[in-house]
Amino acid sequence: MLQDYQNALQLMQQGKFEKARVLFEKLTRDGSPEILERSRVYITVCERNSRESSLSFKTPEEQYDYAVSLLNAGSYEEARDQFESILGSAPQADFAHYGMALLSSMTGQAEEALDHLGKAIEINPSNRIQARSDPDFIDMADDPRFTELLYPESS
Repeated sequence: MLQDYQNALQLMQQGKFEKARVLFEKLTRDGSPEILERSRVYITVCERNSRESSLSFKTPEEQYDYAVSLLNAGSYEEARDQFESILGSAPQADFAHYGMALLSSMTGQAEEALDHLGKAIEINPSNRIQARSDPDFIDMADDPRFTELLYPESS
């Protein structure tokens, strides 16, 4: 049993989550009580990592669409991971900055929202027009810095 547990941990560390999950499931049936609970926790970790590693996107725009769906579903941390992933590989992706601005606004992080929205507008000025009518920025409407960013001509 202990050897199976160690093998499963090793597989998990190597990123072989599906193989590790199979071993952990075996341990939940045959293992000792101490290993049983740990195995259950690791099964959850393996399942989550298997799903994440199986995601592949052909374009940053495709990944953005997925991130927005996560955002709309209220999965803010997972959406953040996707937006950050896009920005890691395409730092000039205005749409990813815009998505991060939305996420930050929705989670009450005004500074971060303003920073990302400013970058999105700098890269693609049409984002200013879009943000003016985007209901997801409603929490930012009373912030004078937000108004100044969207309506610079009135400052």
